[in-house]
Amino acid sequence: MSTHARLLAEALSARTDDELAALFGRREVRPDAGWHDFFDAAEALLDPTSVARVLPRLTRAEVAGLVAAASGADPGAVADALRTLALLSPSGATLPPTVAAAVAARDTVAGPIIPGDESVSADLPKSADEPESARAAERAFTTVATLADALLLAEEGPLALLAGGTVGLSEKRRLSERGLPEDPALLDDVLALGTAAGLLRPIERTLRLSDAGAAWLRLPGPERWSRLVAGFRTALPEVLRTRNGGWIPLADWHAEHPWDPSWPARIDGLIRQARLLGLITDESSDGTAAETPWAEAPRRGADPDPSALAAYVPAEVDRIFLQNDLTAIAPGPLLPALDLRLRGMATRESASQASSYRFTADSLSTALSSGETEEGVLDFLEGLSLTGVPQPLRYLLAQSASRHGQVQVGTDPATGRTRVRSRDLHLLQAIGVDQALRPLGLVPDDTGEDAAALTTRVNRDTVFWALTDEHYPAALVDAAGAVERPVRTTAESAPPPPADAQRYAALIARLREAREGNPDAAWLERELEHAAKQRAVLAVEVAMPDGTARELVLEVTGFGGGRVRGRDRASDVERTLPIRSILSTRAIEDAGS
Repeated sequence: MSTHARLLAEALSARTDDELAALFGRREVRPDAGWHDFFDAAEALLDPTSVARVLPRLTRAEVAGLVAAASGADPGAVADALRTLALLSPSGATLPPTVAAAVAARDTVAGPIIPGDESVSADLPKSADEPESARAAERAFTTVATLADALLLAEEGPLALLAGGTVGLSEKRRLSERGLPEDPALLDDVLALGTAAGLLRPIERTLRLSDAGAAWLRLPGPERWSRLVAGFRTALPEVLRTRNGGWIPLADWHAEHPWDPSWPARIDGLIRQARLLGLITDESSDGTAAETPWAEAPRRGADPDPSALAAYVPAEVDRIFLQNDLTAIAPGPLLPALDLRLRGMATRESASQASSYRFTADSLSTALSSGETEEGVLDFLEGLSLTGVPQPLRYLLAQSASRHGQVQVGTDPATGRTRVRSRDLHLLQAIGVDQALRPLGLVPDDTGEDAAALTTRVNRDTVFWALTDEHYPAALVDAAGAVERPVRTTAESAPPPPADAQRYAALIARLREAREGNPDAAWLERELEHAAKQRAVLAVEVAMPDGTARELVLEVTGFGGGRVRGRDRASDVERTLPIRSILSTRAIEDAGS
């Protein structure tokens, strides 16, 4: 047992609960750590494994201060921060042995770091010129539209995640087949922006649309962009944020965690995301990127202002042209709320500054299954179209409405099973043998009623959406047979992570409770127990019955039951001493037997 551990244990016990929680959080301590007292905590924090784990998390300034302390220099302004992290001795600027060894090894691997070189670039980023700003704005416009498409697909069904938290290649192929970019890395960055803004939520190896994401889909384009930038900034690592809520110059991002081997790749990803949002331009020949006019406000900590960006992107429109060939043409980006509803009843064929949509029997059937009505669709299209509603589209809509509801999906109140009913026996037979629906486990159920039925244990909503996705004219019905309006489920917005004080409350309470005893006696017992395990040689000061004190040199061989056993080096006899009689101990060099 080192004196460093005892000094640290005493310093830890003097900290407030909030200070301890902050330390444990920064040192990545498990809330269920099996520590019994502050001595356990000190030993664990000084353990080489724990020290090695925290070094990559140190900032550039903290690394410079630690290297300075290792060389005997003043660590500077970060001394208090390093002591808070239990990397400097509580009483001064010296390093515990395990920390010094770890720093020496890191310095060799990472290359020398000049002590005191803690400054960051004071130069403001260069401003983008007109053509660069226009290209960045177009990229931001495309990113917002791509993310909207991804969210709509996530609404249809969760996106499967790999163990590393990214969407797998097979899922990305499915996304690209639905019109999203084929570049896997680009999809990762776009989905990361959605996750950072809380629009997508990872749940049980899936990525699901959140309530916030469903609301975001109905926002105007500029506000969509503002929400993404705000989410991007909030999700930035703390070391990149300024006190006023902005971020430090991008030129300094790579240098902020010099001992973290994963940091460069992480920063490369964040810079790509900043470029996708149009905050920076492509790198010039000198390897630097310029800042766009609309990036200055969020960089300084103000709310994102899309007004400058809006000047470079096409204005959103609220009218379309309906044509006799069952297509719709939007002369510009359609307002998101209108686009969202139109895509619920027509398939979008192309997306750019002018988008085209096509109405089909399947797309209209899907709209009716999703709660639209024939009258509602006609009213919407008549209010949206500059050319009225062509007769072919009216006829197709009427035909689809006549077929809608041929398949009814409800719950049998007697058995609780989901029942799929239809008076069209051929249609019901087709559903029963459809291989795409096989996972539902649909089986015939002859109840003697007018309509034949299939039943399954799978819940009603899952069965309904499965039938709808396979383009069957399904309708949700309640127990009385009345048609219900279906709602796609979304994940609740992620709750904020628990504060460190909450996470570590039980652990800190246990350490405080142990502190209420006699800390000197507890430390003495730990020293003796450790010495017994190591068969260490100690100079033990023992209180004698006559009130005097005597020092014995013992090779400690056992500990327990309130006694310590050891071989007396002077008389070469085995002694057993009650712990209550031991006044102090000190380690001495073992000269051998």
